[in-house]
Amino acid sequence: MITVQNTINASIEKVWNFWTLPEHITKWSFASPDWHTPFAENDLKEGGKFKSTMAAKDGSMSFDFEGEYTLVKQNEAIEYVMADGRKVEITFKETPNGVEVIESFDPETQNPEEMQRGGWQAILDNFKSYAEAN
Repeated sequence: MITVQNTINASIEKVWNFWTLPEHITKWSFASPDWHTPFAENDLKEGGKFKSTMAAKDGSMSFDFEGEYTLVKQNEAIEYVMADGRKVEITFKETPNGVEVIESFDPETQNPEEMQRGGWQAILDNFKSYAEAN
């Protein structure tokens, strides 16, 4: 698995809500400023499904990021299986410096692992910036 992480200077409740509510997901879930997430839906429960559309702002490309939850422990952990069968594990841990978010995921085979790590880290960094600014 590939792991990315960051510490967010916010309460666990805020981090959880900003991570899981569609109205927030659309504000941070993209890897670079030339992309955005115009659509997100989230049925946050074990067996529930989620989907968000990530798109280039110039309209040249888009894809759906979707999967099904296998574990949801409020303010603690989320696990899911993406549509392509890869697994993701996310933990949320309160620390003296804020909430540590650790996200581990099975790599795909089309792109180098460093590129995948960089993209997922960029999204997590966007999340940190958004959560701390709002």
